[in-house]
Amino acid sequence: MISHPLLASFLISTSLCIASVPAGAQQTTGTPGSPDATTTIDGKYLPPPPPTFGGVVNLEASKSKPYWPPQVVPPKGAPNILLIMTDDQGYGVSGTFGGVVPTPAMDRIAQMGLRYTQFHSTALCSPTRAALITGRNHHSVGFGIISEQSTGYPGYDSVIGVENATIGNILKQNGYATSWFGKNHNTPSYQYSAAGPFDQWPIGMGFDYFYGFLGGETDQWTPYLFQNMTPISPWLGKPGYNLTTDLADEAIDHMRRLNAAAPDKPFFVYYVPGGTHSPHQPKKEWIDKFKGKFDMGWNALRDQIFANQKRLGVIPANTQLTAWPDDLQKWETLTADEKKLFARQAEVYAGYVAYTDNEIGRVIQEVQDEGKLDNTLIIYISGDNGTSPEGTTRGTPNQYTAYNGILDLPIAEQLKAYDAWGSAATYPHMAVAWSWAFDTPFKWTKQVASHFGGTRQGMAICWPNRIKDAGGIRTQFHHMIDIVPTILEATGIPAPLMLNGIAQKPIEGVSMTYTFDKSSANVPSTRTTQYFEMFANRAIYQDGWIAATTPPAAPWLLGTAKLPEDVVNGYKWELYNIVDDYSESNDLAAKMPDKLRELQELFLVEATKYNVFPLDNSVLPRIIAPRPSATAGRTVFTYSGELPGIPESDAPSILNKSYTITAAVEIPQGGAEGMLVTLGGRFGGYGLYVLKGKPVFLYNMLDLERFRWDGQQALTPGKHTIVFDFKYDGPGFGKGGTGVLKVDDKEVANQKVAHTIPFLMSIDESFDVGVDTRTPVEDKDYQLPFRFSGKLDKLTFQLGPVQLTSEARAR
Repeated sequence: MISHPLLASFLISTSLCIASVPAGAQQTTGTPGSPDATTTIDGKYLPPPPPTFGGVVNLEASKSKPYWPPQVVPPKGAPNILLIMTDDQGYGVSGTFGGVVPTPAMDRIAQMGLRYTQFHSTALCSPTRAALITGRNHHSVGFGIISEQSTGYPGYDSVIGVENATIGNILKQNGYATSWFGKNHNTPSYQYSAAGPFDQWPIGMGFDYFYGFLGGETDQWTPYLFQNMTPISPWLGKPGYNLTTDLADEAIDHMRRLNAAAPDKPFFVYYVPGGTHSPHQPKKEWIDKFKGKFDMGWNALRDQIFANQKRLGVIPANTQLTAWPDDLQKWETLTADEKKLFARQAEVYAGYVAYTDNEIGRVIQEVQDEGKLDNTLIIYISGDNGTSPEGTTRGTPNQYTAYNGILDLPIAEQLKAYDAWGSAATYPHMAVAWSWAFDTPFKWTKQVASHFGGTRQGMAICWPNRIKDAGGIRTQFHHMIDIVPTILEATGIPAPLMLNGIAQKPIEGVSMTYTFDKSSANVPSTRTTQYFEMFANRAIYQDGWIAATTPPAAPWLLGTAKLPEDVVNGYKWELYNIVDDYSESNDLAAKMPDKLRELQELFLVEATKYNVFPLDNSVLPRIIAPRPSATAGRTVFTYSGELPGIPESDAPSILNKSYTITAAVEIPQGGAEGMLVTLGGRFGGYGLYVLKGKPVFLYNMLDLERFRWDGQQALTPGKHTIVFDFKYDGPGFGKGGTGVLKVDDKEVANQKVAHTIPFLMSIDESFDVGVDTRTPVEDKDYQLPFRFSGKLDKLTFQLGPVQLTSEARAR
């Protein structure tokens, strides 16, 4: 009853407006209007329209009736979702798929459910992860390449547009608790700062909670870590800290808190640790487990994996082991020192694999401990691409050397890090021949989208309430884009037509739930066509056939090799019938040119459909290409006071150019010391600081050399101007130059250097003013945080133009 005429008029008009919600869109359970009432939604338009108020409002509460809108919940019986993916692991890594490294957590999922032997990635980190969380091809959602190499084309700008809802957004708005732990390589690298925007961060992509790192990799001992949007340093004051364990601890704690607060609320946990991307940094006890296990070498390892795979039935009995490449040494040709070093590299990598799987196992066990295992869909993918070749043919104790084109570190120098390999003193990667072996039985490695060594991933799925063929094997051809539609069908939630008023692009994947049935082991795949492309290496699959380009340069050369100028027509193609030739060992291109031509034409159709063009085979030039950011077009940067944690993308770049750093300081009575400005740390970077009262500029050339300019006199109390001026010997990448350190316009040190860092100074360090976070550029000089104990009135960077050759600028 409504007792006041004006109030009645208002309520009637409001009710008419709300009544436009489509009938039947919501199905309420419980007593309508009560606090415990719930509803499912049709999910086609997100967020759903607000529900009609079903109570009565009068002038007095005693004469009114309250009404609570029902809580949105998933359809009855919808499972919890635990989506797990490791990093840089090819098909032959995990013991579950024939590898020599035990992976009992993955074994557990396979034994409770199914193993998939023809499941595929995109060949690189960011693109695979974009496909995984959107259900769309990587070029369709702007991730034709990793975010650090993004370019201004729709397929390559590293922006997951608002028309591409992630699985986090969909599940969250349908009543799931959503969380993300570990690696986030899907935020544009130029949006890492406190200035945002944050719509491309996990919290903007539908995840209620994020605990992890941004970018391709991070030091596991001192990670560049975020909790939601806030940078954190949980490793401080914790000897023995390692991110791999921390991620599991945090995920378990979060799941327990969810269970305590709302035990019936389904969860979606996206768990993607950094293991086993470089740097390979497991705890020492995990390295020790593999002492001597790789002394037989990579060729014998390959034979052993191949035999294991046949025994387990994860490759067909008639599979051929592909030939060993001519440009990788065979184990028997190596020196004793080479064998010693390379075996150590594999021990550390294997320890990292096993350690990562162990921590994943703890998360899976938490699901069981909460009594939720039977109704949890667990998807465990071994690797987001093939095993990484980025350690070069020799491996490295510092991956930054390879990223900057230094590909042949002497074995004797590397052996100095033998005992420390994997510790906080190293940032290591292994020789590429191990990577090739860990991709058995296939050819090639990570980065190579044209061949299964780069794209074939082992995957296990279990859901005890639904999957009854425990321990079964499935051979259907599928891809990362098929995970989202699989989750949606399993939960009974449709893909939305609109999200936040934006029409959504169709999901491009297909559901794999048909493979869950016992009778489905031999049914045809519902995925009949799939294209692949990365760095212009490309392939097209259709109905058991695949056409693929031959990589014109090895990926372990990291873009330093000469590449075909004619990117479209300058590549050789191969042809395989993978129904009979699982490992792509028998090239039929010369025998079947018409079939090859048919597939080549199909690639052009698919590539046009999914934003693959323009093809680009450049690697290193795209790393330094300009992108929209707070630094774009700026040559002068000014700071004051203490400002830690500015991401490198928003910092002044001193690569391949002249620059001047000017610090106006005030020294108190008794003197001062501390960091004025730094970027990078132990494995490469620079710092301008005051040490025992004297100014110092130190340039850490990738931990290979350190160049320093030292003032000879301590700064007296009062105001001073410290200047470091560097004149670059360009044009070209990584040239040398002359640096001059001045105090109050008086030269105090002058030195010429032969070379500088050309491409990448840091990945997981930050630009810090007045303090140094994370690792020091020179361990011998100071301890963190090395705050400047004087007053930093003003810090200015004046940058000259980038000095590249005309050829490099054109790329």
